This record gives sequence, structure tokens and C-alpha cells, in this order.
Amino acid sequence: MKKQIFILSYLWVATTLWAQQAPTPASEVQKALEQKAKMQETSLVKNVPFTNIGPTVMSGRVVDVDVNPNNPTEFYVAYASGGLWYSNNNGVSFTPVMDNSSTQNLGDIAVDWKNGTIWAGTGENNASRSSYAGIGILKSTDKGQTWQHMGLPDSHHIGRILINPNQPDEVIIGVTGHLYSSNSERGIYKTFDGGKTWNKTLYINDQTGIIDVAVSPKNFNIVYAAAWEKDRKAWHFSGNGNHSAIYKSTDAGNTWTKISVEGSGFPTGEGVGRIGLSVFDDNTVYAVHDNQYLRPDDKKTDLSGALSKNDFKNMSSEEFLQIEDKKLNSFLRTNGFQEKYRADNVKQMVRSGAVAPVDLAKYLEDANAMLFDTPVIGAEVFRSDNGGKTWTKTHDDYLDGVFFSYGYYFAQIAVDPNNKNKVYVGGVPIIKSPDGGKTWVSINRENVHVDHHSIWVNPNKEGHIINGNDGGLNISYDDGETWIKNNSIPVGQFYAINIDYQKPYNVYGGLQDNGVWMGAHNAPMNREWHQEGAYPWKSIIGGDGMQIQIDKRNPSIIYTGFQFGNYYRFNLKTGERTYIQPKHQLGESPYRFNWQTPILLSPHNQDIVYFGSNKLHRSLTQGNEWTAISGDLTNGGKKGNVAYGTLTSISESPFEFGLIYTGSDDGMVHVTRDGGANWQLIYNSFPNELWVSRVIASQHKKERVYVTLNGYRFDDFNTYIFKSEDYGKTWDNIKTNIPASPVNVIKEDPENEQVLYVGTDNGAYISFDMGESWNPFSKGLPNVAIHDLVIQPEAKDLLLGTHGRSIYKANIAPLQKMKAAVQDQVFYPFEIDPVRHSNRWGNTWNRWSEAFEPSSSFTAYASQDNSIKITVYSEDNIALQTFTYQAEKGFNYISYDLSISTEGKNAYNKRHKNAIIDKVGNGKMYLPKGKYTVEFVTKGSIEKRILEVK
Repeated sequence: MKKQIFILSYLWVATTLWAQQAPTPASEVQKALEQKAKMQETSLVKNVPFTNIGPTVMSGRVVDVDVNPNNPTEFYVAYASGGLWYSNNNGVSFTPVMDNSSTQNLGDIAVDWKNGTIWAGTGENNASRSSYAGIGILKSTDKGQTWQHMGLPDSHHIGRILINPNQPDEVIIGVTGHLYSSNSERGIYKTFDGGKTWNKTLYINDQTGIIDVAVSPKNFNIVYAAAWEKDRKAWHFSGNGNHSAIYKSTDAGNTWTKISVEGSGFPTGEGVGRIGLSVFDDNTVYAVHDNQYLRPDDKKTDLSGALSKNDFKNMSSEEFLQIEDKKLNSFLRTNGFQEKYRADNVKQMVRSGAVAPVDLAKYLEDANAMLFDTPVIGAEVFRSDNGGKTWTKTHDDYLDGVFFSYGYYFAQIAVDPNNKNKVYVGGVPIIKSPDGGKTWVSINRENVHVDHHSIWVNPNKEGHIINGNDGGLNISYDDGETWIKNNSIPVGQFYAINIDYQKPYNVYGGLQDNGVWMGAHNAPMNREWHQEGAYPWKSIIGGDGMQIQIDKRNPSIIYTGFQFGNYYRFNLKTGERTYIQPKHQLGESPYRFNWQTPILLSPHNQDIVYFGSNKLHRSLTQGNEWTAISGDLTNGGKKGNVAYGTLTSISESPFEFGLIYTGSDDGMVHVTRDGGANWQLIYNSFPNELWVSRVIASQHKKERVYVTLNGYRFDDFNTYIFKSEDYGKTWDNIKTNIPASPVNVIKEDPENEQVLYVGTDNGAYISFDMGESWNPFSKGLPNVAIHDLVIQPEAKDLLLGTHGRSIYKANIAPLQKMKAAVQDQVFYPFEIDPVRHSNRWGNTWNRWSEAFEPSSSFTAYASQDNSIKITVYSEDNIALQTFTYQAEKGFNYISYDLSISTEGKNAYNKRHKNAIIDKVGNGKMYLPKGKYTVEFVTKGSIEKRILEVK
């Protein structure tokens, strides 16, 4: 392979980098939400219907549950990015109650059950990679039918909401604040007038917010608050600090005193992490703490004598050469070293000085391993029996495996309201203690997902628990021995989706903490599978599911995996799977793989696979062997504990093999036109360091390329979409009228090069003029993050992979036909799909079932609002049915039930003595088989189309 040559674009040399983007002001976010709402009212595609196709059995992250204490079969469930759902039948079914709001992102909810008032704190209270910001406090006084914005618009993330049960207009809010930047709208806020005005009663600093607030059950004057200092960056996350602490109020949150001080028994200082609280009474309070102090060195030796990674960190070359070959080979095989690295040749490499013993440890220290390594103390539980004056750790040993090293994701603790010694803690598993925290057992069971974020304990029924986790909702009536799984709603958090070309075609998707699944696009969303015993969607692999590529020649061969580039090649027919992640050479720095590692099958040869680390790798053998065809295509990474300086997007032009673009998480966009021999940096008009969410080589023009950037990781919520017509030498900003929202994906329409689709953190848009203007989709589609979109070209379906509401589908055949000739007409009906006749129309299969009602839909484009007269004529020109439709500017979907009017029936029967039309079971008359003319008449326009009933 030729030596890699990196050439800076001449425009790059001449262009100064944009300064790092500042957090988007709350006023601009609110303005963007208002702008989008107005756009939806006049959007040309506001009537394009989207249908949710699931899946449902795997859920999204639950952040809170609020239960009616007098009727625990009635409750609300808040999802991190999937909105608020209501059940009054113990979770058998749910109804969404926030779909008409500006956001689906939630951190906490509180319900005044006496009056039916709901308080929603928007913005997730966790600090994960996809914890979306909110827009402040929302309030509903009609059980979610309408929502009122009650302030705190720059809070971004809400930790907890407390309502005074005796004075429901008195509310305390714990505000966590911005996730990726500092801000002052964080701390404790209190209102006495139902949210009209707020007082900030506790403020520590602009990096320390309030993650939890807990009140004494019978005394609202006694309140505890957990302050959390954190600093999240794209490359580093510090979830602890000197200002993380517990505060107490004895006057209902009006004034506060720090109580986790030196000498109190509770940890203090730099290693104090996230804290969760639960209060039993005025004196007894529990706290779960993510202790980020390092554990004392364990001097115990491994009795098995096996080598570990840490053994090599301080080992000399002489000591290394003394290791028995058998022992060293066992370590190399067990830890997945490439086959070529065995004891004899590794020792030779050490003798020659090519590598040092420490390189064996470095070889294994990828981002995934670092995520699960646990040198910190981790989860620990403290209890106070004197109102927080002094604290005692309840257990002597470590609570290993509860938090690992990412305790920032957890901090839920609950004490049984009737037993001060029965305690529950949510972490990776959910655990309970019957003796005040001295001993613990897991109550995770086979149908309970991991990663727990909400625990409700029934004050009136012992052993009744409702638990929310990354996999949805579970209910137990025997204190966690057995659980009901209450997943029946589509709230999956997808990172990526894809399709195949089978009939019916399948949809594939990678979900946050729920693996990779596949299912037919038309799989029914109902409970029939309970009878059949097989859910129509199938799991392929666990973990955090990521990107999927399907071999177009053989849909049984797919490439997918989980976080940080742990990808496999699967043969779904045989069950075989092969690990395919490219490996660096011993002695080299480990490759850096993004959380959402990009992978691509070449459109020119489906045996050729591209894989992104900080370099671009190519395999000519379906991932069996790899060659790095670039040097580092990022800005080199940054020192931190999060994988950074990684590729995020890969695209190869369908016009030319080896014309490849890459994008990185630190804003780098490169192109090669010779298969990787030479690379050019094409980065001259983009904001600095923003995540390149997509780079797309055009399928319509060889020179054309699109780039989208996402500023979420800087709390920059602006919209960045760029297009180049010269391989990236120059760029045009085509975001035009899209309201501020980070962009995740852009896609060209495969048939109409003027049509583009975009998915943002707050919805999806379409452009009919290559980005000169945009229209939002909205019908059936809430304001939810769109992480991915894909088009099935044969079915002409657009599929949206949302991060919170699973997958939506819409047919775009009419949208693809949008041309100037269509737009200029007063009213233009598109061709009508044929309908298959059935004797079931209007009839029932027994006396208890409902009649089957057929329907057809006429799709049309109107250049203005107008009243349309629609008449259906038989082949011999008999008017069988007439009705009117009020068309709106844009695309219209006109429903017709295929019925015939009484006048039409009489006229038809008079002429057709041998083909009499009669009423059927539901009293209606329907079109028989045949071809019909549908006439559309409006002022200045008459159009006709054929409707065939086969």
C-alpha cells in the first residue's frame, strides 16, 4: 500500500476555524419551539400520516413512576426520551399524555392525585450519552390533555419534584442544570403559587446542581437535598467533586444547611459522587452514594497464579522473559490477543525492544474495558437515625457489581414506608436489604432488565413494588421474587436502523441497552403473539445495539454489534457469528472506537467492509482480515476517560469505488478519491469540534456530498447542514428555515434528487428544493429525537428510527413525485392504488364481531386551501357516490370507504339487471369488482383518476 499522504484543503489553510460554540440560550430554544409549532400548521406535509411499527417488547429508559397511593393500579410512567404514559389498569395498557407538548424528554414527574394535577420536569435526570435536555417545568391540570410552561427554561435537566400534600400550590424542584456546560439556573427552586413565581432557595455554583430531593413522609418541613458536582465533556466525564453533598431544610425548603460535613460520617471531598435519598421519618434517612475514591490497593495474590492485565504495567523486560510460556499463552488466549501473538514471538519482540511488557496491558485497554474496570469504591449505603447529624455506612463489604465505574447513571434508593430496615437500591441489578443495609440480595429476575432508575414501594401493601429500568416497567407483589413485565408500548431508544429487500422487507435496529432486533415492517402491533408464543421481532445480540449492515445478495449475512466497535458478522440462517473488530498491532496505541462505531458495506462489492476507529479500515474478505487505509482521520483525541477522536460516519460514492468520505466526533471531514492512498481534509466552513453526525456521498451526482453536525455535546442546539457540489472544496449552508435543533441524519430521496430528509433531536423534516426550504412532519409523530432514517426504495417507505418512540413508517411515493408541474396545479390527485375486493366488506364472521370496514385513500397535492367535489363513476358513467373534501395547501389524504349511495345503487341496478347491488351486513353498499373513474372538481380544476377494484 502506498504511503499515506494527508493534504490540507487550500480552503482550510485560508479559513479560520469557528470559535467553539457557546450553549444555546434558553430564549433561542423557546423561539425555535414556537417557530416549529407555526411551521407545522402550514407545512406542506402536515397531513402525511406516520404509523408506529414498534417494536414494543423491548423498552426505553424509565426515569420515574408516580402511583396513586389509594389505587395503585393507576399510575404515570415517565420515559427519558419517550414522553409520559398513563395507565389505570395496572399497566396492562397505556395512553400517551404528552404527545401534544414540545418535548418528550423527562427527568421527573409529580402528581397531585387529589386534584389530578401533573408536574413534569423536562430533561433527563441521568447523565448518559443520550440524556436529552428539556425546556423547564410543564404543568397539566387536566390529566395531560393540555400543558402549561411554568418556567425554569434554562434548567435543561430536572432531578426531583416534591408537592406539599397539604398545600398543592407549594412545590419544591431540584434542578440538575446543564449537562455539558455551566449555568446558574440550577439548585433548589420553590413556588408557593403553583409555579407563577419561583424562589431559588439553594444554589452552590454553576457546575453543581440538585439531583435528588426527599421529604419526611408526614412532615413537609423536613426536606433533604443531594447536590451533585459534575463536569461532562465529549472526551471526559467527572461525576464527582468537593461540592457534592447532602443538605437539609427544616422549614420546607426555604433555607438549607449542609449536613454531610467532616466528622458526620458521610464522605466528603473530591471523590463524592452522585447521591440518592430516601426518608423513613423525621429521624431516619438513607443515602446511596457513588463513591469515586479509589479503593485501597489489594495486596492479595491470585491463588490460581493466572496473569492479569495489571501485572504487566510495572513489569521489567527481564521479569517478563522469565514467565513460563504456558502461563503467558494462557493469558494471551484468554484475553483475545490475535493468533499471531503467542509466547515465543511476543518474547522475541520484548528482547528486541520492539515492545515493552506494559504494551500487553495497553493492548487491552479499550474504551469498553475501561467502562467496566472498577478501581473506585463504587456504590455504598449510609443511614442516619438522628436527622442527618451523623451517618453510618450500613455494610462492611463492597457492593460490587451494583454501579461499576459509572455510578453517575444511578442513585435510586427506597425505604419501605412501614419498615425502616427494608431498603431497596437500584443500580445495574436491583438489590434489597431486610436488615437496614447490612446484607443485600439481588431481586433482578429473568424477565427484569438491568439498569434501574425508579423504585416505588406500596405503603399499603407489603411486597408490592413498581420498578422502572432501561428495559421498561416491572411490577412485583412478592417483594421481588417474581415480576410482571409491562412492556406493550413503543418507546424504544434507537441509535440506528436499516432495512433489507425481502418480501415483506425486514427492519433492523440497534437500541440503547436493548441490543439489536429485527422484524417484518408489517408485523402487527398487538397481543396476538401471546397466544402464538413468539414475538414477531427477534433479538440478534445484546448490549447497546449499534449500526447494522445487511448483505444485499444474502440477507442472512448481517454485520452488527454493540458499543465501542464490538461488531460481528452473523449468519442468521446457520446461527454462526464471527467477531470482526479490527485489532491494532502490539506496541501501537490502541484504536479509538466511538460508542456508535460506523460500519459500511461497499455499494460496489458486498464482500468489502469499511470500519471506523480513529482510522478507516477496509476488509476485502467480509471482515476476516483488515487493512488500515488511512492514518488518524481525527484531530488526535484528547486526554480523558471517554473515547474521543473517533470516526462517526463513513460514506462511499455509488459512482466510483474508492471515493470515500469520513466524519469524526471532533469535527473532521476527510475525503479520498483513490481508495485511501491520499486523503484530503475538507473542513473549511464548519463550527469547530462538533460531532459529524453524517457525511453522505450523493447517489445522484458524483461531485455532491452532504454533511450534518450535532452540537448536543456542547449544549449547542443549533442546526448545521451543509452541501458541497465539488467534493467538499466549498460548502453551502442549507439549514435555511429549520428551527434550532441538533441534526442527527440527512438522506437523499433515491428517486427525486431535489428531495431531502433530515432527522433532528426534535423531529423530522423534508425539503423539496434541495435544502432551500424545509417542511416538518407531524401527523402521528410527536416531538421526539430522530436518530436515523432509511428509505425502502421498492416499497417507497420512509422509516424513522427515534430515540424514545421506536420506529415510524410513512409511504412517500406521492412525495417523490413532487415536481414543478405538480406544484403549479390548483389540485393534483396522484394515481390511486388498486383495491382487492372481499366478501368480508361490511360483514361479520359471527354475531359478536364488528363488521369489516374497507377503505381507500386518494392522495393529492393542493396549491391552496379549497373545497373539492369528488364523484365516483362506473365504467358506463353512473355516479355511484359523491362527497366533498376540504383540501388544505400541501399533501392531502382523502379517505373513501368504497361505499355506494342509495341514488347510485338505484341508478346502477336499473341499468344492470344481472348484477344487482344490495346492502350487506352493516347496511351499506360497496363497489363490485371493476374499474371506476374518480372525478375531482374544484374551482378552476377538473382531474380524473382510475380506481380499480380487483
